[in-house]
Amino acid sequence: ERHSNMIRKIIILALAFLAFSLLVRARSELEEETVPAEEVLSDVLSLTAQNFGTIVDAEKLIMVEFFAPWCGHCKALAPEYEAAATALKKDDIKLAKVDCTAETKICQSYDVGGYPTIKIFRDGKVANDYSGPRKADAIIPYMQKQLQPAVAVVTPSNFTSFKESENVVIVGFFSATTQDEFNVYNTVADTLREDFRFGCAVNSKLASEEGLTTLPAVVVYKKFDEGKDVYTGPFNDKDLAKFIKVSSIRVMDEISPENYPLYVDSGIPIAFFFYDNDEQREKLKEQAEPVAKEFKGKISFVLINATSYGGHADNLNLQQKWPAFGISEPEKGDKFPYDQSKEITTDGISEFCTAYINGEIKPNIKSQPVPETNDDPVYVLVANNFEETVYDTAKDVLVEFYAPWCGHCKKLVPTYDKVGETYAPFKDKIVIAKIDATENDLPPRVPFKVGGFPTIKLFKAGEDKEIVDFQGNRSYESFIEFLDQHAVNKVTITKAEEEKPTTESPPAETEVHQEL
Repeated sequence: ERHSNMIRKIIILALAFLAFSLLVRARSELEEETVPAEEVLSDVLSLTAQNFGTIVDAEKLIMVEFFAPWCGHCKALAPEYEAAATALKKDDIKLAKVDCTAETKICQSYDVGGYPTIKIFRDGKVANDYSGPRKADAIIPYMQKQLQPAVAVVTPSNFTSFKESENVVIVGFFSATTQDEFNVYNTVADTLREDFRFGCAVNSKLASEEGLTTLPAVVVYKKFDEGKDVYTGPFNDKDLAKFIKVSSIRVMDEISPENYPLYVDSGIPIAFFFYDNDEQREKLKEQAEPVAKEFKGKISFVLINATSYGGHADNLNLQQKWPAFGISEPEKGDKFPYDQSKEITTDGISEFCTAYINGEIKPNIKSQPVPETNDDPVYVLVANNFEETVYDTAKDVLVEFYAPWCGHCKKLVPTYDKVGETYAPFKDKIVIAKIDATENDLPPRVPFKVGGFPTIKLFKAGEDKEIVDFQGNRSYESFIEFLDQHAVNKVTITKAEEEKPTTESPPAETEVHQEL
């Protein structure tokens, strides 16, 4: 009996030891499975304010993703981006990422307005945005192609075929002593390689045959209008790039969603001529084309079908009465509508464009009426009271730019109202405000355009009115935390001000606003 008791004790001890071993092993495996994400090795470089310049400036070529952790598209991209980074290691091409919720200043400095935004940097400067498929098998060959020379060698034997290979090609003519100018040309070619084909000729006879008497020279060859443009401006990358972009656009053309980005990217104002039938179109073209030639390089002239894109007239503060004409500055958002009570004539177009170029016409600013009373917790802004309120140097002003039709904006209302109620006792220091961005233009001094709804920005107190993008998840708590962190004026929020229940946070997404 004593023997059997001993055996039972041994068995119990063995089972206890086995159970303990299994528990330790399970715990160990669990700990291995829950290694923090930041400890997992990645071939994608994480950029911060501390290392961004050091890493990006040192790379001849690097792709950078600007993302937010809550963004669904960013999450879907992550494994593809990682796979591309791993595959491109053999080509010595690096991929990197910036968390815009943590590195707000970096993202603001590169005008990141949506997620993910992917940019290509060359020698520390932005070359272009990547807008291709967000798949590894698309990113890999794209980046490999970026390593190839942006400028092809042009000789007398291939000159004609090169010149006729596309609707627009650019050829730089150089001599052996124009290395500095060639470096500028090569930089521009790198930047615009996605849009144009670039060639280089080092042959004085070929240059002479093209009527070029001095070198270096850059010629834009095109299969429309006068056939070619010769650059005569200063040899720097900014002016040369602008010349190429402007020269690649027809003197007058039909505009559509496909070519609209080309006009915006050219950086010069656009004169829109709206028509709603073929007869109007031909008459407008006949009236405007001579003026378009007169103002070539200063204003782009386009015809726009009002039947398909009449809504764009609203963006120029024009009534939907055709024909109509107005000038837009896409970069600043300023608009100059032609008086619709006047008949459109060639002389009228010329006089209006001349006055515009001479700065004799002020931008037309659309505004809702200023509210007679404005005592609600969320202050209502319109164009005509925007500057006096938002640019008050003594106050921090949080502004929601919204659209009445935007679903995300509607979901945000109860939360944003609660934020307004919380800060109402401190409105001499912090103002919670909103503006219908579809019915009110922003004053010229505002340094951005609203591209999606809702857009939320803090205009900080102070002489320089620094602007900080709100990047949170749009919960009540995230607004309080954001203002506590970024507002110049500090206030103490008590429990009494937080007593109302927090509504469910809407998804932190934006609805994109497209003008054409």
